[in-house]
Parts: sequence; structure tokens; C-alpha cells
Amino acid sequence: MTTKDMGTSSQNSRVTPYENIVRAIELPVEKKRYLPRKWELLGDVLLMKIPQELEELKSTVAEAYARGLGAKTVLRDFGIEGDLRKPKVELLHGSETETTHKENGVLFRLDCAKLMFSSGNVDERIRMATIVGEGEVVVDMFAGIGFFSVPIAVHSEPIKIYALEMNPVAFDYLQENITLNHVDNIVKPVLGDNRDFDKKGIADRIVMGYLDETHLFLSKALGILKYEGGVIHYHEKCPNELLETRPVERVKQAVENKGYTMELMEMKNIKSYAPGVSHVVLDVKVLP
Repeated sequence: MTTKDMGTSSQNSRVTPYENIVRAIELPVEKKRYLPRKWELLGDVLLMKIPQELEELKSTVAEAYARGLGAKTVLRDFGIEGDLRKPKVELLHGSETETTHKENGVLFRLDCAKLMFSSGNVDERIRMATIVGEGEVVVDMFAGIGFFSVPIAVHSEPIKIYALEMNPVAFDYLQENITLNHVDNIVKPVLGDNRDFDKKGIADRIVMGYLDETHLFLSKALGILKYEGGVIHYHEKCPNELLETRPVERVKQAVENKGYTMELMEMKNIKSYAPGVSHVVLDVKVLP
């Protein structure tokens, strides 16, 4: 389930969950206007941002949203921190932060207090699950809990996917999700920094689903790619004023430094990352 914005009734529905919550919650009228209109429901764990205007009422708010949305646990979302992209949260309701989230026919097990899961990337996960060719070898350099690796294995026909992940907590869930979705024969999880991955010239396709200085890993990706070339899916967060130039220039420079040429197949703006900053992905065909 993706991030929800339930601030407005649609013509096809009578009352939105947000409207039901506003009606049911016991708050002063002047406080109700600060109630969150957006949230993220992962399995039965709810994550949402609560403004400072509701600080003293946050427990009441959490309980109301849990009842209204059928969540067992509510976490206050303060964003992501650190190289391992750990969520910064506050437990407001319930106790169990581990859940199983279903998306596009794929099951993801995770602990929402320890690991991030961006529902805003759902369209990209669905797209990636269907574009991998039969018999391909794929290397997912930043696998996480299997965000791309597992859907690709479930919905496409690659011969092998190497899923590389350095966060031990995420790696444990990666292993669990591989088994949960019955793709053990396709996905090989590898614990460690992808810069230490020792296989060269093996991949038809490389997924670089990371946003913090992803360009620094391009040289490694090109070394893993088959010598006759292949496809790289390169993700980057970029200031909007540089969208037309910086991502492509970074990939082009890395490709040319290795003696290859490139063809930009597609560039997609996945979502807004922050004010004035976008998360984009480039599909790049690398040619010898």
C-alpha cells in the first residue's frame, strides 16, 4: 500500500478515512486542522508525520489513526539518517514494529523501526519487475530487503540475481524475503560492501537503487557489467535546476573513463525527494 493522501473526498467514494478520523477524534476544533492528511501504511504498521501543533496530543492522534486505519502500531516519522538509511521514528501506539507488507504480488517482511521502505517508489519497483529479459544475470548493488531483487525474481525470468547488501539487519530480512517469495533458486544474497564484490564481467543488467553519491559507485558497476556491455539503472537525487545535465554527465564521464560509450534509453523522475530536489533514474545502455 502506498502513501495515502485522503484530504479530499472523491466522486466515487462517500467518506474518506481521513474524514472519518476527523469526525471521530476528540480534539478541539482548532486543532483538527493540523491532523495529518498523508500517511504510510506498511502491512499493519502506520507511519506518519505529526506537526508540532499536535505535540501534546500525539498519543490521542495516534490512537485515532490506528482505529481508523486498522493499524496495530503507529510510528511518528522524522525521516532517514545515516549511511545505512535508518528511519528515525517515535513509537506512539502499539509495540510490534515488525510487519509483512504486500505489494504487486510480492511479500516484504521488515521492521519499520529499523529499516526504510519508500512507498513512493512503488511504480519503479513494478516497472523493474517486468523489464528484465529471460536468462539475464542481474546485480543489485544496493539490495536492501529485496526492493528490486525479489520483484524481478518473482515477475521476470532472470537466470541469477546477485543481491548485495551491507546492512546486517536489512540482509537478514533480504534472506527472509527471498525464501518468503520462493525465489531462493534465483536470488543469491551477498552480505558486504558492494565495492568488495569480487565478480567481474558477469552482469547483463545492474541496479543502482541508491541516492547518496551513487556516481561514486559507477566505476565498480562498470567492472561488474559484461565486457560486451549491458544496462545500468542509475538512481540519483538531484537539484531540479541540474536535472537536465548532472545525472547524464556523471554517467557519461564514468562510462567514457572505462573506454565505453553509452546510450540513454530513458530518464524518469520518480518523485520529489525534498523541496527543489528530485529522485531520478536513468536507464543507460553501455556499449563497448
